[in-house]
Amino acid sequence: MENKQQSNGEMKEKVLKKKLNWSGSLIVASLTGAFGSSFLYGYNLSVVNAPAVYIKKFYNETWERRYGFSVDESTLTLLWSITVSIFAIGGLVGAIIVTPIVKFFGRKCTLLLNNVFAVTAALLMSLSLLAGSFEMLILGRIIMGVDAGISLSALPMYLSEISPKEIRGSLGQVTAIFICVGVFTGQVLGLPEIFGKESRWPYLFGVIIVPSLVQVVILPFLPESPRYLLLEKHNTSKAEKAFQTFLGKDDVSHEVEEVLAESRVQRNTKLVSVLQLLKTRSVRWQVITVVVTMGCYQLCGLNAIWYYTNNIFGEAGINPETIPYVTLSTGAVETLAAVFSGLVIERLGRRPLLIGGFGLMIVFFAILTVSLTLQNNVHWLPYLSIFCILAIIASFCIGPGGIPFVLTGEFFQQSQRPAAFMIAGTVNWLSNFAVGLLFPFIQSGLQTYCFLVFAAICFAGATYLFFVLPETKNKTLNEISQAFAKRNKVSLEMQEMNHYSGERKSSEEQDSNFTSSVDNGETKKGIV
Repeated sequence: MENKQQSNGEMKEKVLKKKLNWSGSLIVASLTGAFGSSFLYGYNLSVVNAPAVYIKKFYNETWERRYGFSVDESTLTLLWSITVSIFAIGGLVGAIIVTPIVKFFGRKCTLLLNNVFAVTAALLMSLSLLAGSFEMLILGRIIMGVDAGISLSALPMYLSEISPKEIRGSLGQVTAIFICVGVFTGQVLGLPEIFGKESRWPYLFGVIIVPSLVQVVILPFLPESPRYLLLEKHNTSKAEKAFQTFLGKDDVSHEVEEVLAESRVQRNTKLVSVLQLLKTRSVRWQVITVVVTMGCYQLCGLNAIWYYTNNIFGEAGINPETIPYVTLSTGAVETLAAVFSGLVIERLGRRPLLIGGFGLMIVFFAILTVSLTLQNNVHWLPYLSIFCILAIIASFCIGPGGIPFVLTGEFFQQSQRPAAFMIAGTVNWLSNFAVGLLFPFIQSGLQTYCFLVFAAICFAGATYLFFVLPETKNKTLNEISQAFAKRNKVSLEMQEMNHYSGERKSSEEQDSNFTSSVDNGETKKGIV
């Protein structure tokens, strides 16, 4: 009886502690940060679909006005392909430049400065019709891509550094949730009753300014990442205030000591370059795992699903004019699945959601392949295809759609994190571009059997993660490092020594990077 009461007491204490972790400032910071960042990424993925016909007509009319003849079909297709795919090129640029930006300006300031790209892109794209220049629309897409590339690294970094480890996964899933909300919002605003008409399509791009303005107004009143302030700026007083604001309590000595313990392990906080990170043996399998998860995130076939959606809905007998409204179901399922993942990630853990998500995608890809192949022979199979599409989207969003961003923030020390997010972002955007470039050829050659290629990729990813990925739920950085230590063939002590040795060696190299080190309690800053 006493044991039962003690167990109930411990459970209540854990629930109370978890509730206390969700302070108002933490919620506002995550929602505001995501609304002006990952929301815009999702929105720009879907916003070009609804006005595609009108934008192509605008391209043709502009070409005819300039040169006196209509643009040929192949050139028009090329221009449209560039308009869509150049977003990924901009994203790659943003992922590459984010490392020095977050180092020198901080996580929060990077998110704020990034709005310059978003507002500039919104003005270019929304005014392109009025100016009669399709080049403005294309330029706006690439600048918007730069914004997305920076935000998809800076936002998860900021969220992982401001959140207590007990809710780190749930808070990290905010990135994925707002991507889904952005996609869904783009679908809704693209309806004919709103902005999906020939005279209104520029407003679809002008709307981008709204989330940016909201972020610029609210985010300055919230603190910078306390870990950044403590470990990189060595400002203990500001770090303590940031912890107090985000955790909603006055006594943050435990949190400060926990971060300082990591600082003592690192010996100094010089920013690690991508090359140095790739050469660091103690994080070799962490880097490989990030590359695999980010690669599968883009290559698992969700883009192929969007390609087939309208065709499958048409085969099911849905009126073509009704299809845009039915397509909203895909965005709604995506959002609900991402929210579900955010609610259960701290209970179930990262491993089950990630591996389970890929596993379910394999099953439904196989069923979808059979259904699409035979749907002309069996009248009810198109409805099974619709179910499979929604199931694949849900399976993706409960795990593979958001957890890769969470893991990247959990695997690495403070000085390694910007380089790790740069690697993750580069793999993400290169894979995104590869899918856009190669999928039409895969689809043309394999037809409905193309989904078996994506099932194979999901199988490879799930198999790798099953054997390599440790559970990171509620674990500190040192505990996660210890879980990888055996596979990296180093002890935890050797990991610390390797990191110190690598940093000491790098500090002797002549380069133009700003460095900061702590020696005998004094903070020294300079250019090496």
